[in-house]
Amino acid sequence: MRGKIEATIKHKGGENFGNGSVARHILRLALPMTLAQFINVLYNIIDRIYIGRLPDVADHALAGVGITFPIITLVIAFANLAGMGGAPLFSIERGRGNTKKAEEIMGNSFTLLLVFGIVLTLFVLLFKTDILYLFGASDAIFSFADDYITIYMFGSLFVMISLGMNSFINAQGFGKIGMLSVVLGAVLNIILDPLCIFSFHLGVKGAAIASVLSQLASAVCILWFLAHKQSGIMLRRHALKLQLCYVKKILMLGMSGFVMAITNSAVQVVCNASLQQYGGDVYISIMTIINS
Repeated sequence: MRGKIEATIKHKGGENFGNGSVARHILRLALPMTLAQFINVLYNIIDRIYIGRLPDVADHALAGVGITFPIITLVIAFANLAGMGGAPLFSIERGRGNTKKAEEIMGNSFTLLLVFGIVLTLFVLLFKTDILYLFGASDAIFSFADDYITIYMFGSLFVMISLGMNSFINAQGFGKIGMLSVVLGAVLNIILDPLCIFSFHLGVKGAAIASVLSQLASAVCILWFLAHKQSGIMLRRHALKLQLCYVKKILMLGMSGFVMAITNSAVQVVCNASLQQYGGDVYISIMTIINS
């Protein structure tokens, strides 16, 4: 049986974790994944660096973007709910040689990402005014927060696909490919940020556009790889239909990370609202820099 499973994995491509040193497998995947997480942090840092250099409006612009950070954390939480919830189940079935089940789990996770992305986008765009003021926005910084989050939410689906589906690349042993998809977006963001913010005079809107386009590039790269045979287990159309048995397992497994992210978002909301009450926009700008 073990020989049959190993032959299946070898035939389908990717890394056979049943052979070789466990330590080597861990390092081979952990190093590029850790580097990818580090690079992913650059999205927020780069945006804040350039926004903080906007002439005359830097303080208000930083505070406005800082108000939106809990919403961005919420988007990441839902991406992790489907991605990190599905990837371990996918790995288990892949290890057993159950290619069909592995495909269905990956397909269900992808569909959940689409559903979460669409529902979350509609909800935030419909109630963004109330949400932003609840999260600590003042009249002076509301326009900056509104500009940033409106554009960002239109591209939130790309963010969720990029973060959520990357887990399935890593789960097959393609840690370098997963890392390169993140590097692609980060490098593009570094290039686009100054162009959109300063050269095209778009300000905060430019920062949001640069982030969305960068995440779009990462999402396209990931989907292109998962749609081709070299990925091993491919993302197939027939596997996209939601199945309750898979959905329940994915959500249960991803719930712990989701709750931690939601709690972090709630802490950010309370912090910004308190800072607005006791210190004003400048205090929120300071906290935005610290969070970055």
